[in-house]
Amino acid sequence: MAARPVRTERYGQLEGQEGDLYLPALPRPPVVCVLHGGFWRLPFGRDQLHAVALDLARRGFAVWNLEYRRLGTPTAGWPGTFDDVTAGIEHLSRLAADGIELDLDRVAVVGHSAGGHLALWSAACQRADRKNGVARRVRIGAVVGQAPVADLVQAHALALGDGAVAELLGGTPAERPAQYQAASPHLMLPFDVPQLVIHGGKDDAVPLEVARSYTRAARAAGDQIELLELPDAGHMDFLDPMSDAHAALCHWLARSPCKAVNVETQPPPLRMPVSGTPAADAPVAPLPGIAGR
Repeated sequence: MAARPVRTERYGQLEGQEGDLYLPALPRPPVVCVLHGGFWRLPFGRDQLHAVALDLARRGFAVWNLEYRRLGTPTAGWPGTFDDVTAGIEHLSRLAADGIELDLDRVAVVGHSAGGHLALWSAACQRADRKNGVARRVRIGAVVGQAPVADLVQAHALALGDGAVAELLGGTPAERPAQYQAASPHLMLPFDVPQLVIHGGKDDAVPLEVARSYTRAARAAGDQIELLELPDAGHMDFLDPMSDAHAALCHWLARSPCKAVNVETQPPPLRMPVSGTPAADAPVAPLPGIAGR
């Protein structure tokens, strides 16, 4: 299925407050909002996910490739970067009101690395807003973290991104406890949204244990979550639409509450074996039809 030409839409007037919308040739498609990584810093941007967005659109999803204020620009960090993610997702309702056919009852948020953190955070923030009586126009129905920085306290302790977490939140966990409580998905559980965490066994940027410990905590909090470990995948494999990491994402989306009604949601043949490897004390069922190929 061919995707229609991409269109860039602004959701605010500040630098970075824009996104690229990819539309499939289908009426009222479900939406996947994608968030890029790069430890929240310039020069990394949404162009990282252009090829992935095109592939998801071919599979029948409308794709909202969302940019946000990144460290290195004025007002980025806490709370500006986080406000952008919320406003960008909410902007989908404006696009629908302007006549773009989008199924806002089927919205998934997918993020890679630091974008994985922001994706998980967006689902956590939605639940917190609901509890506080704050109305959202767009409801997130599923969330995926690809090698996500899911625990900001742990990430700071491990000095991931050469101090990127302290730069994002304006200090250490001891100096800014309220920010960490409000910004770290691990501390905000449960979300009450189906979650998938995918992580590579050869990831040299975000340790696999971050995903394992986060998954254990999410299960203990009562969330519906799957952890899929890809033994041969590295940190950047998720940016390649021909990779097994991307195929695993597509397979999960095809059976998620936000699935597209389109035969092309099935992933292409895998090139290498993939297994659902459990954390030591948290059994994980491999995705049907993938493990052992």
